[in-house]
Amino acid sequence: MKLKIIGSSVVLVAFIILSSHTLNPNEDKNEVLMRLLLQGLNYNHYQPQEINDGFSEEVFDLYLNRLDYGKRYLTQIDVEILDQYKHSIDEEAKKGTFDFFDISAEIYLKRVKEAEAYYQEILIEPFDFQKDEYLEGDVKNRPFARNKDELREVWRKLLKYQTMTRLVSMQERQEKSLSEGDPEITEQSFEELEAKARDKVRKIYEDAFIRLGKTKVSDLRAMYINAIANRFDPHTLYLPPRDKENFDIRMSGQYGGIGAELSDKDAKISVVRIIAGSPCYRQGELEVGDEIIKVAQGDGEAVDVVDMRIDDAIKLIRGKKGTEVRLTVKKIDGSTKVVPIVRDVVQLAATYAKSAIINREGSDEKVGYIHLPKFYVNFNDRNGRHCSEDIAKEIEKLKQEGVSGIILDLRNNGGGSLPDVIDMTGLFIEDGPVVQVKSRKGRPSVLEDEDRRLQYDGALVVLVNSFSASASEILAAAIQDYGRGIIIGTPTFGKGTVQQVINLDRFVRGAPELKPLGSMKLTTQKFYRINGGATQIKGVVPDIILPDNYVYLKSGERNQEYSMPWDEIAPVPYKRWTHDNTTYEEVIQKSKTRTEFDPTFQLIDERARKLKEQQEDEIYTLQLAAYQAEKKGKKQESKKYDSLKEAIIGFEASSLQADLAEINSTKEAAKSRENWLKSIRKDPYIFEAMKVAMDMN
Repeated sequence: MKLKIIGSSVVLVAFIILSSHTLNPNEDKNEVLMRLLLQGLNYNHYQPQEINDGFSEEVFDLYLNRLDYGKRYLTQIDVEILDQYKHSIDEEAKKGTFDFFDISAEIYLKRVKEAEAYYQEILIEPFDFQKDEYLEGDVKNRPFARNKDELREVWRKLLKYQTMTRLVSMQERQEKSLSEGDPEITEQSFEELEAKARDKVRKIYEDAFIRLGKTKVSDLRAMYINAIANRFDPHTLYLPPRDKENFDIRMSGQYGGIGAELSDKDAKISVVRIIAGSPCYRQGELEVGDEIIKVAQGDGEAVDVVDMRIDDAIKLIRGKKGTEVRLTVKKIDGSTKVVPIVRDVVQLAATYAKSAIINREGSDEKVGYIHLPKFYVNFNDRNGRHCSEDIAKEIEKLKQEGVSGIILDLRNNGGGSLPDVIDMTGLFIEDGPVVQVKSRKGRPSVLEDEDRRLQYDGALVVLVNSFSASASEILAAAIQDYGRGIIIGTPTFGKGTVQQVINLDRFVRGAPELKPLGSMKLTTQKFYRINGGATQIKGVVPDIILPDNYVYLKSGERNQEYSMPWDEIAPVPYKRWTHDNTTYEEVIQKSKTRTEFDPTFQLIDERARKLKEQQEDEIYTLQLAAYQAEKKGKKQESKKYDSLKEAIIGFEASSLQADLAEINSTKEAAKSRENWLKSIRKDPYIFEAMKVAMDMN
């Protein structure tokens, strides 16, 4: 496959080289940093912003929201003091001064110190759990406390809720141990358990405030700078030197851990991606959307990670290969669960493409299934593995098996190598354009497959979901625009932008005392379909839409703050695929008729609606009996969906003959493959995709 680029190439405008020989090193590092960032954003960002009072006001709101998301430290009086700077951030940024930030950091650190007294005083006395009162969970729309008395009341309710949840967990464990006749358990009274629960919460906040006491002004400054960067778009970031190291670790895909990508959006540490083949993927209980609230080393005491910096939480989660970490997570349905995971080195090999044969029991017709977790490429080894080459090999093996159709699974695939997307699309079309890439200036570039060789011309189904992003969306969009296959799933993420990471140290000469400055990741290009529409915001809408857990929840690019808008450019000429067999319209209608009344998809849709209701309910009871009833109800409700985890009757999945020797080479490899095949047999989306592929013939 060859990659042809038509049009102007993307060239980043060079930063102005700054000299620091006339500057005071203690102050000028921050000034130089701000000037560099603004120059980079103004000259190189795809959509530069006018730095004015409106911009300043939006940055102010972003920063304040991140500085005290839970509204537990600042009062309305503090906000009014800071509000005087609401329209001066733009002037300060241009000058490289930090007057607003300096005052905000001083107030915040002072208020954090004062807040220590709240938890210490409140947790001395037992709580009254019979009182009918509530905790307001919608912090975004809740106003700041008017004074310190109101702020103390916010803390009282929060500490009461946290004590209550621990108390109930302790009661449940005691009841279970007593019912099982555990000789080591001594029954404790309600008062003793309540005191222990308060003591646990006190210890959590002792540790939390020790960490908060170590907060550096530089950490807060990075948060402030990122509020400015994120006003351009959510993927434009400033990466301080330490954060850049963590970014590089995530990109390499090799580290001792559990294999989950985490986010600290809205001050919650949540799972945003599960790496295929990783320890948590194999364990199977951790899901995208789970919020991590505690981390324990084996059977040791759990550490509360609420309000913890994400890099500090990651340090607790990572560890030596073979050791166990136990995560207490809040599931998307509101229930809590302890998930034990044995750490392992997360290898890139876990993300390689692999395939299986799927069919109905008693049927001779076979369909090929290919799972591609990401669009991988080894940039450091010219002879290394490329996902497009691996997919071509899997296709050949499936053709040897005599499959009647192929399913390409791009669910949860967040993207990767752009050249490989072009090459991979070329496996299914003779030649032609695949995607348009546009920079801030100049004509769009058209990336196309020039190789007229057609690797596979049979029935093709592409599976996507709301976590299929970037490169996945390019491939799905091209297949849809050509009419080459049928797309099944939920609308994709909608990330149609390209970022570039720039080391800021490159642009400072003769001033070693200013380094390291860190790096900047900024958006420089935008993707467009060959029909002219952007994949940004709208993503790819499947031909057959099936419900999943996240279909009604706020997710994707469209729900990010200051996302770049959808737009369109001129389409490019391309030739639609011609069909010799059943028309797609017939196949699509047949699937819609079949799935509309399918009990499994009806149950999934019901659960998805319930999850939406639960996430919108931001009021938490502080009455013990009411909380226990709610928790019991949620547990009973979740059992209703246990059938979704069972194998589908009559659905078979097996390994390819060409893979058996390698699979059976070790017990570990054989076990890993069998676990993967079991997960396929439980997957209703793959099952429906198989039926669609068969209908296409």
